[in-house]
Amino acid sequence: MALLERLQKDMVEAMKAKEELRLGAIRMLKAALMKHKVDTMKELDEAEEMKVLNSILKQRKEAADMFRKGGRAEQADKEEAEFALLESYMPAGATAEEIEAAIDAAIAETGITSLKQMGVVMKAAQAKLTGKRVDGKAMSEKVRSKLS
Repeated sequence: MALLERLQKDMVEAMKAKEELRLGAIRMLKAALMKHKVDTMKELDEAEEMKVLNSILKQRKEAADMFRKGGRAEQADKEEAEFALLESYMPAGATAEEIEAAIDAAIAETGITSLKQMGVVMKAAQAKLTGKRVDGKAMSEKVRSKLS
């Protein structure tokens, strides 16, 4: 099921259950997806949907951090709750073993041993983990440690 269809179904459920927080989060995500669809003037594929979802999640996390720093705990809690709701729409994350295997395979495949060409290894490893959620920063640190 496409993400927009799933959001529509979940939005109806949230309305019926009178879950205001969930409804607001779903509407926000749906609006961002629709805006991206209109801006690009083409149908969204799964990669584009995940890109938009990642940006929304990043915004929620940053907003929660800013509210905490500003002493507005109730707003930060709301942002974190929205983050948790929206995160459920993300694909499953890659396990540490899968990430290690992808990095090892990418290094063997490319034959790169220099830290200067770390980007090539990162790109190859991420290609092997397509469809799974991967923390780029953590993956970068693992690649760096293997190449140095």
